[in-house]
Amino acid sequence: MTDLDAVIHVPARLRIMTTLDEALEEGDEMTFPALQKLLDMTAGNLTTHLAKLADAGYVELTKTFAGRKPVTYVGITLTGRAAFRAYRRQLLELLGGTSS
Repeated sequence: MTDLDAVIHVPARLRIMTTLDEALEEGDEMTFPALQKLLDMTAGNLTTHLAKLADAGYVELTKTFAGRKPVTYVGITLTGRAAFRAYRRQLLELLGGTSS
């Protein structure tokens, strides 16, 4: 058995990846405040964990403007979705469940 992905295994990052995998279709994004509200995390905590996920290539952050107001969009990459699903399969196998 291979080791679980240490980047995803941190509870806060696991919550982020689970939410993005379930909430977004391929190529979709959500705003940072929408994700923050879904997860009930502080902006600083979410920013820190998103940076780790972005460094691993699992999420993509797009910064833009709506008028003069900055807006950050968060999306899960194909690499991130594959890594999350592999992590999920490994965890289910470890727990004796199915990987459907």
